[in-house]
Amino acid sequence: MTYVVTENCIKCKYMDCVEVCPVDCFYEGENMLVIHPDECIDCGVCEPECPAEAIKPDTEPGLEQWLKVNADLSKSWPNITQKKDAPADAKEYDGMAGKYEKFFSAEPGEGD
Repeated sequence: MTYVVTENCIKCKYMDCVEVCPVDCFYEGENMLVIHPDECIDCGVCEPECPAEAIKPDTEPGLEQWLKVNADLSKSWPNITQKKDAPADAKEYDGMAGKYEKFFSAEPGEGD
């Protein structure tokens, strides 16, 4: 098992998860984070830290798209190991449906 970042991270990008990850397996995109599946040690400490509840175990049904997004983008986005401030409007997007179609960006973030 590994953990994956899902749609609700888009435009929320709280980064509480980054701070607790013991193996620094988070990678930063322009408006969301992903987890590198080969680096994740399945410890689970990130899941309860996410205010948006966007981190899920890969054993949950229906996450195939997000497994692919995390695996693919973690290869090209920069690693992030330190928490940054969430976007000022993050709460406005928390829980919004259809964020992937409306706001997803494959552009990399800044990283550390």
